[in-house]
Amino acid sequence: MKAIRAIRIFAFLAVFVGGFAVYRLGAPYQGFGKETFVDVPYGTSTGTIAGMLADAGVVRSRWDFLLALLAGRGRKLQAGEYRFDRAATPVDVYSRMARGDVFFYDLVVPEGWNMFDIAASAEKLDIFPAEQFLAAARDPRSIRDLDPRAPTLEGYLFPNTYHVGRHTTPDQLCRMMTAKFREVWRGLHTNADVHETVTLASLVEKEDKLDRERPLIAAVFANRLRIGMKLDCDPTTIYAALLHGGYRGAIYQSDLDRNDPYNTYRSAGLPPGPIANPGMASLRAALDPAASGALYFVLRPDGSGAHQFSTDLAAHQQATTKYRRGRRKK
Repeated sequence: MKAIRAIRIFAFLAVFVGGFAVYRLGAPYQGFGKETFVDVPYGTSTGTIAGMLADAGVVRSRWDFLLALLAGRGRKLQAGEYRFDRAATPVDVYSRMARGDVFFYDLVVPEGWNMFDIAASAEKLDIFPAEQFLAAARDPRSIRDLDPRAPTLEGYLFPNTYHVGRHTTPDQLCRMMTAKFREVWRGLHTNADVHETVTLASLVEKEDKLDRERPLIAAVFANRLRIGMKLDCDPTTIYAALLHGGYRGAIYQSDLDRNDPYNTYRSAGLPPGPIANPGMASLRAALDPAASGALYFVLRPDGSGAHQFSTDLAAHQQATTKYRRGRRKK
């Protein structure tokens, strides 16, 4: 009888403990305020992670998390920084860390953005101040082996979506972006001069948004360079104004008159370096311009974004007049 009684007591305790464990594993908990972050370095032990979560108020106790780990059959926890902003059960917390659901910002860098655009976006996401990124982007040493003439990293901060953590530095982000450029450049399998190609591609990128026209835009600039004709590229004038901290949202006569090597209305040839970060289509266009004798282009007045290309000044002036008349009618 004593043995039967002992078995019953043991069974009762097992059910009680099991029920309590299930309750603790399924009970959401939030012992922090609006949000909290837990940064798990590589090599951190399971017990230490459990203590970090308890200290941060993510779980009620380290034992709750260890119990969830046991219930989850001990899947490996992933290192990284985790953001918690709501109540969660120990099982939920464990599942997130087992699949590596780490926190990061999505920094989206479209084709044609320059370093000023990237800096402003990073600051808006509250990653780091714009000036810190600009300071890093103005240092070309990390790209000098590829382009010894690069005045900055402009042109080599390849457009892409980058996963950036709270502790990512401007230097680290620049290295991520230039590494992506190196990958893309290797994929082009070319022996072309990288400095001239990327600089030309940046002009093409800023002048046109239609992929089919990029080789034609590149041809116009290539033709002008060949005969020693100034490029007269509006985006270079804007970039010169940005470098001087004086761009006012539109091009003024003072901008056109600015004696700056980036201002192609005053200086012949390509500017000293890229004026933006071109994408693949513009790089390909710069490497292989269209077979065209055009020296001029202007937007068509139909709002399509397409351009009218001309081989002589008279035809270009007619196209320009047509464009201006079309704008006045709108």
